[in-house]
Amino acid sequence: MLKGLGNLGDMAKVMKQAQEMQAKMAEMQENLKTITVTGESGAGLVKATATAKGELTGLDIDPSIFNPEEKEVAEDLILAAIKDAQAKALDKGREEMAKVTEGLNLPEGMKLPL
Repeated sequence: MLKGLGNLGDMAKVMKQAQEMQAKMAEMQENLKTITVTGESGAGLVKATATAKGELTGLDIDPSIFNPEEKEVAEDLILAAIKDAQAKALDKGREEMAKVTEGLNLPEGMKLPL
């Protein structure tokens, strides 16, 4: 008569897991703000620092790239360093997300917000 109640226990377990995951995700999001990565270009002439969240927090530029005749080269090096930092931030964010979702048996390719 009450055979269907067994599923309620499973549902409660799933809901508890979802709440735990949500808490871990929120904590991970905060941690991403404190983890930094450094991208570079021109063999280290330009370095860009960003949080793992992707927020640019600093630039270190060797003054030797500021040659007026090579303005475009300097701009390209700066952009390349920023793009490298952003790519590393994205990779680090995914790496941290994998730690949170490890063992949850999520469908392959499931995108979670970062």
